[in-house]
Amino acid sequence: MNKSFLKTATLFLIFTSISCKDKIGNASKYEKLGTMDWLLGNWENKLPEGDLSESWEKKDDSTFVGHSYFIKEKYTISFESIELLQKGEELFYIPTVKGQNNDKPVSFKLITATAMEFTFENSSHDYPQKIVYKKAGPNDLIVAFSGTQQGKASTESYPMKRK
Repeated sequence: MNKSFLKTATLFLIFTSISCKDKIGNASKYEKLGTMDWLLGNWENKLPEGDLSESWEKKDDSTFVGHSYFIKEKYTISFESIELLQKGEELFYIPTVKGQNNDKPVSFKLITATAMEFTFENSSHDYPQKIVYKKAGPNDLIVAFSGTQQGKASTESYPMKRK
């Protein structure tokens, strides 16, 4: 073998290993967000008060984007856009609710996580202070909001089905 071939082959192997290492590193870099892949898609709950729906899609490796609607008859009663954002080792649930908080986002930090349940908290928020997403089955999701509201403990729970 000639020396030029060996140099080229060696450089190729070095470049390939650096390139693969970067790709593998990026994949594991957003591991916390990746464990929530089961959330992606469309969810709904038909209540006597109206229809609740939530949809999630992957924006990029570090961000999922969600939208939640509550519709009564043909009127949208409430709407929120949500980001699930991983920054370093921390994961944040960031809703922006139309007509609340001056239409500005509020961050909730992930405090506990399992393969089936994620709990986000912001103890300084008026209500809710805690948001929980629980996978109750392959096509079942429970979203719960809790905290203190007007001086009293309050919890709201919304079971949803995958569309």
